[in-house]
Amino acid sequence: MNPIDGVLELRDVRRTHGAGEAAVHALRGVSLTVRAGELVAVMGPSGSGKSTLLALAGGLDRPTGGEVVVEGEALVGLSARELARLRRRRIGYVFQDLNLLGSLTAVENVALPLELDGAGVRAARQLALAALREVDLEDLADRFPDQMSGGQQQRVAIARALVGERRLVLADEPTGALDSQTGEAVLHLLRRRVDAGAAGVLVTHEARHAGWADRVVFLRDGVMVDSTAPLIGVDHLLSGSSR
Repeated sequence: MNPIDGVLELRDVRRTHGAGEAAVHALRGVSLTVRAGELVAVMGPSGSGKSTLLALAGGLDRPTGGEVVVEGEALVGLSARELARLRRRRIGYVFQDLNLLGSLTAVENVALPLELDGAGVRAARQLALAALREVDLEDLADRFPDQMSGGQQQRVAIARALVGERRLVLADEPTGALDSQTGEAVLHLLRRRVDAGAAGVLVTHEARHAGWADRVVFLRDGVMVDSTAPLIGVDHLLSGSSR
């Protein structure tokens, strides 16, 4: 990868669901570059394409047109198996609904992507414990999700997204169900990993959370309508005066 290029590049990306009169144009030609050490917040009203953008960036969906590139590798030519390998090794994804497995302990949830990628059980557990230590949950490593609070479960999900050498971290409303103090702690963890050299994309509807980012991009009706420094100009974008 050319050092001037981004860890994540979206090049004129389009995503259409359905066809004909029933077609829904979720994204309409979005281009975005996110570099190592940069956290980009994505904002916009409901239905603007935020979660679609994140799913395409993480290889969970494929674009109708355009190109998604992660560390110089175009995702369009990868098989489902190759995409899964890419996500396990390079992409950390914090889902809005967490997606923790209730039958696994915290450390087992965090270690799972490493084990799926071929790591030994002992090595995967040690890396998972280190990730839990990073989110101050090592003491709860052997608890199941239903034995933890919502904030603790969210930190387990963050640890799973950060475990190993993830170069791209994608977070979809990671503080939505958390109290303000726990939400700030989650954002601090995301910021810390980005400052250590990862690239990050944060989908949020809160201007104060976007303030943790280096840059804010705003979507409306599947189109990127503006890009700004954090907080500056966000209020007028939310009010719709940028049209």
